[in-house]
Amino acid sequence: MAPITSREQQQIDQANASGRTPVVFVHGLWLLASSWDGWTALFEEAGYAAVAPGWPGDPESVDEAKANPDLFARQTIAGTADHYAEVIGKLTKKPAVIGHSFGGMLAQIVAGRGLSAATVSISPAPYRGILPLPFSALKVASVALRNPANRKRGVGLTPAEFRYGFGNAVSEDESKQLYDAYSVPGPGSTLFQAATANLNPGTEAKVDTKNPQRGPLLIVSGEKDHTVPWAIANASFKKQHRNEGVTEITSVAGRGHSLTIDSGWREVADTARQFIKRFT
Repeated sequence: MAPITSREQQQIDQANASGRTPVVFVHGLWLLASSWDGWTALFEEAGYAAVAPGWPGDPESVDEAKANPDLFARQTIAGTADHYAEVIGKLTKKPAVIGHSFGGMLAQIVAGRGLSAATVSISPAPYRGILPLPFSALKVASVALRNPANRKRGVGLTPAEFRYGFGNAVSEDESKQLYDAYSVPGPGSTLFQAATANLNPGTEAKVDTKNPQRGPLLIVSGEKDHTVPWAIANASFKKQHRNEGVTEITSVAGRGHSLTIDSGWREVADTARQFIKRFT
């Protein structure tokens, strides 16, 4: 298991010292923890203690990540989920958890382990049991899946691929700005794990949706999301809805996969904050 970084330990210590309810933010593929900076400031202002760990081995900056794509090559779903679980285990209060994209799947994995007081899963990547495969989602994933060698590589997006997968619901100029500011390579291995989840009973891309300790869960979908269209988000909701805990889903009109980082991020953040406020 990757060690907790000094930055992560500092956030843990600050959260514990504050006595506030922690909120753990889980970033997704092709982004870093810094993509949550606006959110962490907003939640701190609202009285929470924000903790935004990276995936194991994440570089410190976008520039470093773009210069060294294979720093991501060994990241896996299980290893990353275990890392977030370790961070949560060092908090003195049970946190709320917010995740986006692959981070949305990871947030559900963590919740399925009974580690979350309330969970918001935004545009969650598909896991075992999620059957819809819309064309747009396959097109985005094909960036890595088209070459088997990418299973052991860090795979980045071109500006055009980012525009289709993330920035399709914002202007071309904003998509380019988001690409420059946030887009980094991601581990091809995780895309292969998710793509084969329904063929592999031992897959790491699986969620315990039945655990009665899962806690309240909100799934958020962007109406125009190409990477995780409504069909995938709704299939996740249908699986989770069988849990005895509160399970809700909402769609944000006119928004794509960049909904957590683009100029409209605050609307999504407020939706998440209001849900968490109800249960923490």
